[in-house]
Amino acid sequence: MTNSQRAVRRIKIASVVTVFLALVGTALYFLLRPVATCFDGIQNQKEGGVDCGGSCSIVCAEVFAPEAFIIREAAFVPGNASFEYDALAKVHNQNGTIGASEIGYDFILRDAAGIEVGRVSGSDSILPQETKTLLAIGIKTSGVPATVEVSFRDATWQRFSGYQERPQLTLYQMRFNKISSGAFYGEALGTVRNDSTFDFRSVTVMVVLRDAAGKPIALNQTEVATLIPGDIRDFTLKFPKAFPGEVATVEAEAGTDFYHQDNFIQRYRSGNAQFQKLR
Repeated sequence: MTNSQRAVRRIKIASVVTVFLALVGTALYFLLRPVATCFDGIQNQKEGGVDCGGSCSIVCAEVFAPEAFIIREAAFVPGNASFEYDALAKVHNQNGTIGASEIGYDFILRDAAGIEVGRVSGSDSILPQETKTLLAIGIKTSGVPATVEVSFRDATWQRFSGYQERPQLTLYQMRFNKISSGAFYGEALGTVRNDSTFDFRSVTVMVVLRDAAGKPIALNQTEVATLIPGDIRDFTLKFPKAFPGEVATVEAEAGTDFYHQDNFIQRYRSGNAQFQKLR
């Protein structure tokens, strides 16, 4: 056997061994590889996302790309103590079908040099296409503010399907009276009526007192408990400290966090406790 024949033979043997090892490796891979599941943290088996959609029963969470909130008004007024202020923001959700069941926000007060002198945080909810008033009462500051900012964070978005009814809370007979004696400077009075089909465990009434130019001069809010459909309730908000300017307009808004069941009173129908729900 010549050297060239030996070389050809060695090549053939090496090729056979290589193919054999490849076949054995492939077989071991398919025998020993982990079985794809809906809990392996990998997007496989034609899943729509990681461990959701496709062959998995778990529905993939919708990824939202909502439009930013529009701040239609932001203002602050002196509070009831030195270096204490109240602030308001009118926020519009321009998304047509997306609301936030919870949205964190911060009121930030800055002095004339732009330095932060006070901050307060809170959270609320907002419906699609809703314009909502946010109030912050009693923001303590380290100086005199010149501007107020409102920022948002940590939104929990929810798409509405078949959404038809807003909670209709009607405010009327709003008025402001100065108090000539006693511990208070004045009071705002009014009536709230539940014109919806929902029962509410708690309703927040927010009042903005404005002067003739429409500028806010005093803010306050109160809670009204347990409003069933058709209920009418009077309320009064006290203002302990005098504020500059004369009240020309009493602006009021009523709202409730209806995204969460604990803000609804159970209804009993045929012996079964049920909650009103928005879909």
